[in-house]
Amino acid sequence: MSLVATEIKAVNTKLITAEPAVSAVGNLVARYGLALVIGWIGVCKFFTYEAQNIQPLVSNSPFMGWIYRLLSIDDFSMMLGIVEIVTALLLAVKPWFPAISLVGSLVAVLLFVSTLSFLVTTPGVGEASAGGFPLLSMTGQFLIKDIVLLGVAIFTLADAMRALSSGASLTVDHEEAQQ
Repeated sequence: MSLVATEIKAVNTKLITAEPAVSAVGNLVARYGLALVIGWIGVCKFFTYEAQNIQPLVSNSPFMGWIYRLLSIDDFSMMLGIVEIVTALLLAVKPWFPAISLVGSLVAVLLFVSTLSFLVTTPGVGEASAGGFPLLSMTGQFLIKDIVLLGVAIFTLADAMRALSSGASLTVDHEEAQQ
């Protein structure tokens, strides 16, 4: 075996043995990063500037526009902030309460599906000065990123389901990393 082949095999072996630890870190960053993002945005919902920022998105939605007939812009924003903060907390308790965390993941999925619906209901998502959709305005760029957050929410949902099905509070990947 040549020196290059030996070195490639050694690197490959190191990568294979590092994978469980990298996977465990990725799981933690995904779950707690998602919780941080949702929680932080939830806290922002208690400030008028954020209530005003979401108002055009909500009011143009056929699914949510009616809510402003029941609640003020600020009251709806604060209610949504509470939902987001609670969701973040539910996501964070997965090591101890995977069933409760599963509920948080389901709510997160619903939040991001709702936000992504604004891509088709909000005027100005396409950048008019560049010819419109599929070239995105700042609003469109802000919204499209929620596809990734939706994916992470689905990942955390599967992770909680896996923990429940195995009867353990830790993920399969984390258990394997500890062995």
